[in-house]
Amino acid sequence: MRDIEALIEHINQFRDERDWRQFHNPKDLAISLSLEAAELLEVFQWKTSEQAIEENLENIKEELADVMIYALMLSNDLDLDVKEMILEKMQKNAQKYPVEKSRGRNLKYSNL
Repeated sequence: MRDIEALIEHINQFRDERDWRQFHNPKDLAISLSLEAAELLEVFQWKTSEQAIEENLENIKEELADVMIYALMLSNDLDLDVKEMILEKMQKNAQKYPVEKSRGRNLKYSNL
């Protein structure tokens, strides 16, 4: 967990050195996260996964990093523990998608 905490500290230091925290309220961070996710999607538009990765891996890395940076800033600003959130969500997903019903299937839990 220390790695995530150190990463969040590094992100916050970068932001604070530029006095950008004033612009990073939860609403605007959520909007920015969505916009960066859309930019990531755009890399894949009209291509197969393989084509997009072959042609744009560096751009994919940059857009994915932007998504993760905004997600980490938002979780930190809301005082949410990233590890705890993920583990709780994985536990809920395990209940929704039991292995015996969902293995090898791409159905939504309500259709299993």
